[in-house]
Formats: sequence, C-alpha cells, structure tokens
Amino acid sequence: MKAIIIEDEQSAADNLRFLLQSVASDIQILESIETVSDAIAFFKENKAYDLVFMDIHLADGNSFEIVKEVEPIAPIIFTTAYDQYAIQAFKLNSIDYLLKPIREAELKNAIHKFKDKHRKTLVSTQQIEALMSLVNSPKKTFRNSFLVQKKETFIPIASSDFAFFFIQDGIVRGTTNDNQTYSFNEKLEDLENDLNPELFFRANRQYLIQRSAIKSLQTYFNGRLVVNLQPQEKDKIVVSKATASRLKAWLSDAKNVSS
Repeated sequence: MKAIIIEDEQSAADNLRFLLQSVASDIQILESIETVSDAIAFFKENKAYDLVFMDIHLADGNSFEIVKEVEPIAPIIFTTAYDQYAIQAFKLNSIDYLLKPIREAELKNAIHKFKDKHRKTLVSTQQIEALMSLVNSPKKTFRNSFLVQKKETFIPIASSDFAFFFIQDGIVRGTTNDNQTYSFNEKLEDLENDLNPELFFRANRQYLIQRSAIKSLQTYFNGRLVVNLQPQEKDKIVVSKATASRLKAWLSDAKNVSS
C-alpha cells in the first residue's frame, strides 16, 4: 500500500512515519509534502497512491484548497488539532481524521478501518465546503483558571500554576508548582481537552503534565521514557515508546501541537 504525507512540521511528519512503521509496516510512504502548492503539483502528475494523510494547516494555506483544486483519487485521513466539539463536523461529514497529537492506538484503528472496508469513498466538494467553514470559525479558547476547595475555603488557581494532574484511587487530582494537591470532579480526559495543548501533555493514562514542570527525561526499557518532574512525584511516570517520540517533539517545539 502506498501513502502520501502532507505535513509542514518535519517532526510531526517523522512521528507519523514512526507510528506507521509500528502499526502498518506494509504501508510505503511515497512522498512527504509540506505546502499546498507542492501538493497540488504532485497530485496533478501522480496517480499511483492508495491513501493520503493530510494536515489541515500548512505553511502557505490550508489543505482543503488542495482538494478543491485537484481531486485526489484515494481516501484522505485528515490530521487536526481541533477540539472535540469542533471535530463533530468531521464525523457528520463522514470524513476520517486523527486528532493531534496522534496516538498509536488511534492510528492503528484508522488503518484497520481503511483496510477492513477497502474504502474507496472520496471526499466531496460539499464536505470540503463544510470543513472550510470550520477552519474559518474562531479558534478555541482554553481554560485559564480553576476554583478549588480546601476545607471551607474556595481558592482560585491559574492553570499554569499546576505542575501536573493525575488519577489516584479513581479520583482526579492536581498538584501545583508549590506542591499543594487538590481534588477535581472532572475526568482527566476533560481536563486534557480544556487545557492548552502547548502547555500540557498527556503522558499516559494516569498523568497530564505541564511543560515547565518537566525537569528531565530518562531512558527506560524498550524505548520508553521516565519523566522527572518538579515538584517530584512519588510514582514513576513511564511514557510508552510511541508517546516518547511525540513528547520529545513537543518539548522541542511548541508549534507541533498547534497546526
């Protein structure tokens, strides 16, 4: 199977290649393209491909312009950093997508779905117009503060003052930079969606960590990493091999999660 990657962030493209090697080694990446203009030129001249991974925002425009100019002959899986509410537009338009940062399990499911159904459904002009309206809508705002309770007192705390959030005994808790811990009624997935992905990273099922709290990364077994935080966390925070690649890219460049 032959695939095309359209992505203007080199680290994001490299991460997708890495994940594809893990979940679908039979997929051959023919080309990695960074701009709208280069993608249009490529699709006009090339027809031998089976699948396209397409980032929405590129250096010289958004990728929907590509599909309006040249109709690809293969299905497209869009990659996007939009929030879960906005992503409903993709679902309603029956368009495949991967929410950034891309996770190995989600990529595996997308590839399985594509192979299992031998999909030949192409993106229509009507679908692209609907998604164009999504792109032009106001950007999501993120949560800036929390009102936490300590005994009979309610305390406002800025989101940036939390070093990490975690699950303990089925309860979501947050530890601040001054090592104070508070309990929350929300799920960790809800906090992940509410907080700025340039500042917070989902390390694993138990931990959502802030960029400035990460003091070092330590190599671990089988390509995994251990994250060392300040303030220190008593439990070892282990990051999977696939997530380790994304974490290192995220720490290297905040723009990796914003396109």
